[in-house]
Amino acid sequence: MKLENPPTLASELTSLPVTSWRRFARDLHDGRIEQICIHSNVERMTAKSKKERFDEQSWDSLKSSPFYVVLREYRDVLPDDIPAELLQDKGVQHEIDLVPGTKYCVTRQWPLPREQVKGIDDFFESRRKAGQVRESKSPRSAPTFCVKKAQGGWRIVHAYNKLNNATVLAQTPIPRKYVVIDSMALSTIFSALDPRDGFYQILMRESDIPLTAVSTPSGMLWKCVTHLLRSVPDFAPSYFDDVFTHIRAVDAKSEVEMQKQHLRKLFALMRKHKLYANLKKCIFGASVMPVLGCLVGKNGVPPDPGKVRVINEWPTPSNVKELRQFLGLATYLCKYVSNYAGKIHPLSQLLKKDAAWG
Repeated sequence: MKLENPPTLASELTSLPVTSWRRFARDLHDGRIEQICIHSNVERMTAKSKKERFDEQSWDSLKSSPFYVVLREYRDVLPDDIPAELLQDKGVQHEIDLVPGTKYCVTRQWPLPREQVKGIDDFFESRRKAGQVRESKSPRSAPTFCVKKAQGGWRIVHAYNKLNNATVLAQTPIPRKYVVIDSMALSTIFSALDPRDGFYQILMRESDIPLTAVSTPSGMLWKCVTHLLRSVPDFAPSYFDDVFTHIRAVDAKSEVEMQKQHLRKLFALMRKHKLYANLKKCIFGASVMPVLGCLVGKNGVPPDPGKVRVINEWPTPSNVKELRQFLGLATYLCKYVSNYAGKIHPLSQLLKKDAAWG
């Protein structure tokens, strides 16, 4: 539907009559509402895919950024590929503790498509040249396969199901979501670094290397950490701690100058310990930044428009299972909607055993 004289000013929009959701539901039920129009942000509807955004970020596109000089100064920590060299011992090694009495964890390799076999061979050959893997003499083994990356190429995956089930989980405390977000309060400029092959930049404890043996066309063995080990997500936060940087203006220094100072400190530490970031996935000097499913900015923490759009476009549930799925997804909005429990009460009632679906 096209409006002849649509409101164009914010004052005109805010002066439109407001109705309660109860009145709206009653009018809709009684047939007094002829048509419903949903206003959408055209730019949001035509938003580029994640792959397109990643592909656009390059050294040329960053030339106009106030942080370009700092990034060029530390270009070695933002490489296209991690240098093919043996990882240095950074004083921190990943350890795997098994449940007492655990037997050998062995799963046979299943057949793979030719293109996956080639991707696995190429991946392990590059790791072999870097000295990061070696031939397996372990009685343990886990199969290998590939999944497509959003940016193209193959992601190498190892099915460590049996090993993970036999692993004693580390109890490293992970910061709660809103503790992280609250720590960014009053900040005005935000940056985020994405570690390149982050979990592969940590050495494995020597005695635990045989536990991570994998089946591949070349029969290799890990010498560093793989992200599919169950205990790695508990361990990694204690290793990669400063990923987000957020700045408040201090004294006479501008926010940009403070952000440059923080980035230099972070890049210097990364250079010292030979850690690397993926330029295409990094964010520098943004006024708003996605953090753990929310958008954090100087004006607050609004919900992620992408997640709201998914909820808004979700198909109408037709049974209890589908309704439960929708309500689980919609729970994301509970912190942003006043009296959320009251608003979803009619839907929650339909989850009861004897509820009537009309």
